[in-house]
Amino acid sequence: MKTFSAKPHEVERKWYVIDAKDKVLGQVAVEAARLLRGKHKPIFTTHVDTGDFVVVINADQVVLSGNKEQAKIYTRFSGYVGGKHVETPRQVRERRPILLVERAVWGMLPKTRLGRAQYGKLKVYAGEAHPHEAQQPAVYEVR
Repeated sequence: MKTFSAKPHEVERKWYVIDAKDKVLGQVAVEAARLLRGKHKPIFTTHVDTGDFVVVINADQVVLSGNKEQAKIYTRFSGYVGGKHVETPRQVRERRPILLVERAVWGMLPKTRLGRAQYGKLKVYAGEAHPHEAQQPAVYEVR
């Protein structure tokens, strides 16, 4: 028996819409990463981009479980002396609400060229509206 390996030109891509309104951030990110990687497909191959396009709407209304809204911190460093920046999810939400979902999904993808290609298929919007109606995206329900 031969091992099946998907070819990049044979992959059929679909579009999905995830409504993040009143959903837990981690659960939305898990499902988005799963769809982006293509792990829901029987032709999934680890080294080939078999994933679909994912549109996340209402990212500004995503919920964090427990006390994470105040206790969790996001840290980044500019490389300069005194360049350490620390923010809570509440501060990130005020500054740029889509960043919460983008960072959570990015953390679940591989940090390679393949992961960057998969991440490029993620579209996150703070409100209801998105410019991808022409692709006729299917609604994906997060439990």
